[in-house]
Amino acid sequence: MMRFVVTGEWTQNRLLRLIILWFLIYSAGLWLTNTLLFLNQMGLRYESVVAFYRGSETQYLLPRSYKVLLEISHFHLLAMGIFILTLSHLVLFVPLTPRVKYWLIHLTFLSAISDEAAGWLTRFVHPLFAYYKIGAFVLLQTTMAVLIIAVLLAVRLKARSAYTEDV
Repeated sequence: MMRFVVTGEWTQNRLLRLIILWFLIYSAGLWLTNTLLFLNQMGLRYESVVAFYRGSETQYLLPRSYKVLLEISHFHLLAMGIFILTLSHLVLFVPLTPRVKYWLIHLTFLSAISDEAAGWLTRFVHPLFAYYKIGAFVLLQTTMAVLIIAVLLAVRLKARSAYTEDV
């Protein structure tokens, strides 16, 4: 697969474009379910994020336990790392400026790590980290959407490979 993308042959290889398109469909599904889960569990309000992690007597919510956060982080760090690695790798071939690619890739990884860390910080350090959680989540969802759309447009428009361009 790498040879086709690096050499630019991906624009002529329908099966490769189909594989990437299916990956992007799954990626869009992940993006959508990630958004819906977050909004359903917490929403984008400070109070609801604090209640989710630190508990709430009025809502009869228990605080998130160390074990639960550890299990969630264990899975998320692996899954999101692989997912963002794959998506970022594909965006290397998209004809965007190297500076735009650089920032998109860094912001996506940084926001994913921040999103994970913010839950721990909200629960065990201070409730004000709930704002950090909300910001990290919004940034993660935004950068993932931009990466997905950029790769989708490059595949659909049979854009030239921009792999050799460097920052």
